[in-house]
Amino acid sequence: MFAIHGGHLNPFLLACADLGVRLVDGRHEGASGHSADGYARATGGLGVVAVTAGAGYANCLPAIVSAHLDRVPLLVVTSSPPLRESELNELQGGIDQVGIVRPVTRWAHRVTSTDRIPDLVGLAVRKALAGPPGPVLLDIPVDVMFSEVEESRIATAGAPAAALPAPSAEVVAAIVERLEASRRPVVIAGNGIRYSHGLDALVAFADRSGVPVFGQMGTAGLPADHVSNAGGAWNLGMLETELGERPDLVLLVGARLGRFLGGRTGSMVPDDATLVQIDIDPSEIGRVRAVDLPVVADARETLLAVTAGLRDGGAERAGWAKGVVAVNHRRSSFADEPAEVDGRIHPYHGVRAALRALDPSTTVVVDGGEAAGWVWESLAEARPFDVMGFGGYLGILGLSTGLGVGAQVARPGGRVVVFCGDGAAGFHIQELDTMVRHGLPVVTVVVNNALWAQSVRSQNRDYGPRGEVISHLTDTDYDQVATGFGAYGERVTTLSEVAGAMRRALDCGRPALINLSVAYGPEPRTAAGMGRKPSTDEIAVPYYEAIPKGPY
Repeated sequence: MFAIHGGHLNPFLLACADLGVRLVDGRHEGASGHSADGYARATGGLGVVAVTAGAGYANCLPAIVSAHLDRVPLLVVTSSPPLRESELNELQGGIDQVGIVRPVTRWAHRVTSTDRIPDLVGLAVRKALAGPPGPVLLDIPVDVMFSEVEESRIATAGAPAAALPAPSAEVVAAIVERLEASRRPVVIAGNGIRYSHGLDALVAFADRSGVPVFGQMGTAGLPADHVSNAGGAWNLGMLETELGERPDLVLLVGARLGRFLGGRTGSMVPDDATLVQIDIDPSEIGRVRAVDLPVVADARETLLAVTAGLRDGGAERAGWAKGVVAVNHRRSSFADEPAEVDGRIHPYHGVRAALRALDPSTTVVVDGGEAAGWVWESLAEARPFDVMGFGGYLGILGLSTGLGVGAQVARPGGRVVVFCGDGAAGFHIQELDTMVRHGLPVVTVVVNNALWAQSVRSQNRDYGPRGEVISHLTDTDYDQVATGFGAYGERVTTLSEVAGAMRRALDCGRPALINLSVAYGPEPRTAAGMGRKPSTDEIAVPYYEAIPKGPY
């Protein structure tokens, strides 16, 4: 459990220690919430965070909202002032903690009696893990938390979760029919694979069908060396340019249409492609565009059933599949650019060199605006085991530090490497102390250009140099900050130093930070998913569709 101490939680924290629950205490409630998020993503199970009342609870709100938008099962345990002192201007009172989070949780509840704690905790866990998963909050007021309990009279909580639904035979047959009629099919796999523990089913489907598999938000779920691993879904936007063809069938498996699949532009999911959407949440189907075959079912169960029903092994589609997968390993358009720009490392070359230095099967956590774009450009070089982050649907910066902590706790024998911009690094850099105290050898690579680079880019493009308002940073020695916390720190200023610095960071046996000094330089393909440029009668808006000129 990830937590920060607060007096309201004392009995709970003591009981956790007595029962052998590992407590990973951080330095900020928001980061601890993100750590529980990272733990949930890494395990495909429940993440748990405990935060104290009032300010502690409020600090954790961004992590709750992020988990809500990205469908991460999170149990948030908090406390509040005594029930008996309600409306007395009590310390940390005056706000309805349960009411505030109800719109962004699957369930939120205040416990008013000690004998209800077990069954309400059980209910909270089931709500968090149900389809679709998400955060839940349990508020235990301090007078309830400190009350005495006769354990022999307390009932158990019940089973943690029920089996999720499988598709009917008719639906499976319809999916199979469309797949076998298709000549250019693709699969886009989302977090529905992660939380249904569906990797085995996804691999079996890919082996049997030969259909190339893309991953929403960076990871396909397939092993990095699998012949059907087509990389991140952003590669979909390059198929027409690279192959001269686009998919005629898209199978969404636990993935959602929206910003990270090109919005309503059709740039990644073609408007004329047959769309099959498999999602546990019926309200998600058809949200952005019409769906030809809607399937409300568990991702893993559906893939297993479809794989069993396939008659065609995909031999006729082998050329298409091979070409699609090759796009993920294409030679970048930035490859021939110089190693340095304006006396600093070219960001493409610097990030690529850092990714190439990673051990295979590393968990890669990504954060930032343009920094994320440079990671996208060369991610296949790392052959990652898993990829997390990219801001998610909240577009939040700073979550990568917490995700890295949670992933490392969940995978103690694996390597976890965080890539973030210098802007994102500033949100929770104090969690280096958490890594040091808990012996978590996370390596952080700060892609440092002393700018909010994505902001500068759009400000200058839309308004000229006068538009660059509050978007410049200091070239900070983040490596020395790391050293001050007891981690390993190193600044890298030339491309030839990158591989050696990464090796030293990976081999030092403790948390480490590489301060990668890069140039502002060229612009990565951070906006590729949104497709077309605005026309002359439209106004460009950062991150969203262009809006018409004139009265709105």
